[in-house]
Amino acid sequence: MPPTAQTAPWDVRRPPRADGKNFLITGGNAGIGYFVAEQLAGTGATVVLGSRDSTKANAAMTSIRSRVPDARVRHLRLDLSDLSSIKSSADALELDGLDAVVCNAGVLLDQPQRQETEDGHELTFATNHLGHFLLVGCLAPLLAARAGRVVTTGSFVAKSASLDLADLQSARDYQPKRAYARSKLAQMLFGFELDRRLRAAGGTTLSVVNHPGGALDSLTPSRPPVHIRTTGQRLRGLPAGLALQGKEAGAWPAVRAVLDPSVRGGQLWGPRRLGLRGEPRAEVVQGQLADTALAARVWAASVDLTGVDPFEAVPGPAQREQ
Repeated sequence: MPPTAQTAPWDVRRPPRADGKNFLITGGNAGIGYFVAEQLAGTGATVVLGSRDSTKANAAMTSIRSRVPDARVRHLRLDLSDLSSIKSSADALELDGLDAVVCNAGVLLDQPQRQETEDGHELTFATNHLGHFLLVGCLAPLLAARAGRVVTTGSFVAKSASLDLADLQSARDYQPKRAYARSKLAQMLFGFELDRRLRAAGGTTLSVVNHPGGALDSLTPSRPPVHIRTTGQRLRGLPAGLALQGKEAGAWPAVRAVLDPSVRGGQLWGPRRLGLRGEPRAEVVQGQLADTALAARVWAASVDLTGVDPFEAVPGPAQREQ
């Protein structure tokens, strides 16, 4: 559905109720993921914070409950960098169905040295993309049980990134910020490719992609002890507020992608103003993000790197035509 076809009003401050629904947010203990969790908790849904750090998850739940007294929120231990642990984490959800998983967690390392996981994968690519690739596959039955949604949170910087399919894990030219942008591009391409495969298989699960625009800590309201913004930080961030926004607003596209009944699979949601700030809207999917051949090759590479095809029962368009 093109952006101009949106007709239903949407209030970012008052999203619709979602009582009885179950949502999992990866990285829901901090940053944009925290605000996605907080906003979804306010709808009456059960919100699960996927995080490897129980202390940070507990702090996030305490903060959410202080703002949403009747919040139904709990923690799931989830380490996306440890691919061998993901199935057991998914099994530990112990839910009869999942209405949405928000694939939000991501790492941007600040050390110049390339780091690898115990599985031998580059840490950024493993956490941001490969871990989510496996997780969504493990959750597929729970999502199908409720015609749920896979909501993949990418990044504005991914739009200008480029992938070297022969070196997806940056073994030759590692730079932390570039590795992050590449991992987010791979993740977004996965989200679009997943929706194509789901549609081809007649599935009821939707896959939607979103990005937060330009979301800065200095423009983000305090949520102690999760995030504390000093007066000095707030004042220094005021000029940037003309073009960018905080992480509370950065969560709006993901929240709308989870809740809005007008959302369609394969859409891209981002901030209204130049893709950097403002209320969420559907964007035109173009450039690399619209490259179906590239997305299919990233999918195949993900299967090769993990040694598992968690979606082998979900045929792609080429398989359907055979």
